[in-house]
Parts: sequence; C-alpha cells; structure tokens
Amino acid sequence: MRRFRLLFALLVTLLLTSCATTDIRSPLATWVPSPNHNERKPVIIVLHHTDQDNVQQSLHTLRTANSGGKVSSHYLVGSDGHIYQLVADNRRAWHAGGGRWDSLSDLNSTSIGIEIDNDGKTPFEPAQIAALIRLLDDVCTRLGIPRSQIIAHADLAPTRKSDPSRYFPWKQLAEAGFGLWPRVSDGPAPAGFDAMLALQAFGYSLANREAAVGAFHRRFRGRDDLPQVLDAEDARILHSLLLQMR
Repeated sequence: MRRFRLLFALLVTLLLTSCATTDIRSPLATWVPSPNHNERKPVIIVLHHTDQDNVQQSLHTLRTANSGGKVSSHYLVGSDGHIYQLVADNRRAWHAGGGRWDSLSDLNSTSIGIEIDNDGKTPFEPAQIAALIRLLDDVCTRLGIPRSQIIAHADLAPTRKSDPSRYFPWKQLAEAGFGLWPRVSDGPAPAGFDAMLALQAFGYSLANREAAVGAFHRRFRGRDDLPQVLDAEDARILHSLLLQMR
C-alpha cells in the first residue's frame, strides 16, 4: 500500500509538472482564461537543399551552427531516403530567414522546413524523392497543410537563395499530388494577360522583379541561364497555375 501511495504521488507530480509547462503564464497577472484561441500552426512547407557534402555534416550543422549562426529545420531527408526529424512540428525552426511568399512575411513562424541532402550541383536521388513524397503526405495529413502549399526556399528569398536548385523534380512532386505544375491542356495565355501581375498573384514578391523571375525560371523551367524577363512560355505557365489555384 505504501508503495502504491508513493507511485500515485509521483504520477500526480508528473501530471502537475506537465500541465505547468503547457501554459506559460506571467506571475504578475491574474489567470482568467479565455477559450478564444488556438495553437499556432504551420500553413506551408518550404523545401531546401543542404549544399553540404553528406547527411552527417548537415545533421551537425542543423544541431549546432554554420558560419552565419544557428540554423535548423524540422526534417532532413538523406540521399538514401532516411528521414530525420530535428525540431517538433509545433515549434519554430530557423530555416527560412528573411523573405516573403504571398501574404506570409515570417515564414519561420508559419512553415515546416524540410532540408534535402544535396549539394545543389547534382540530381536528387530517387530514394530521397520517394521518401520526401511520403513525408509530405504525412505532414500535410497530420497538420492540415494544403498539398498545393509547397514552395522552394528560393521562392520566398529569391535575392539570397537558389535552393533546392534547378535539379529538383517539381513535376514529379506535382504528379504525386504536392505543389502545382502547369498543364499543357490549359493552352497559351489569353491576349492581354499580364504575366508580371500573375507572378505576384501566384505568390512571388515583386520587390526585386529580376530575382523573382529567376526563381520562377529555376522552379518551372529548370533553368538558371534564361534572361530575367517573362516571355510567352512563362505567361502560359502562369496562366495554367492561376487556373489551378482558382
């Protein structure tokens, strides 16, 4: 009986400790709780490539610091398809930095960050893309993130970033149901179509138009060497993307 009482007391203490860490309260205020709130939750997923030599080096960087300071991501996908989780889904990882996508300006607070083990100069391994698709299915299902809300790091920060590089298979991802890809069946853009406004409507910031066009070309045309202006093919792509968004 004495052992049971000690065990019961320990359990009560653990429960109280758990509850105490759930609600962070000020000692200066009277606690009068309101039911009108909800948990902060991610609404978008940002994909990166590590730009390092191997997954062990990336694991070290994401748990310590690099030359620019401390960084982290929620997940890391190895070249062999192994998935590592470094930060809990409901916590704010430090992966996006400054940037903007559509109306989102603090991407670290509103996104899940996924790093992919790749140096940015070579194609991605089939095993890791298959693992990434499984991970996206899991994260989107559990967290209620729309499957169209998958972007590149370069999309939100085109003046600073180029990941996950022109080698990333966005079309394959879209065929698996994640992100958007232009449809040939939508045909060319209609007369009078404003491609630059469409680029903004899709989500890109026009603070630096050339950089935004460069990021768009990298993602949807797999090119880093195109002039940083929008042409008829870009207009066709954007027209199709906006039709799918509607």
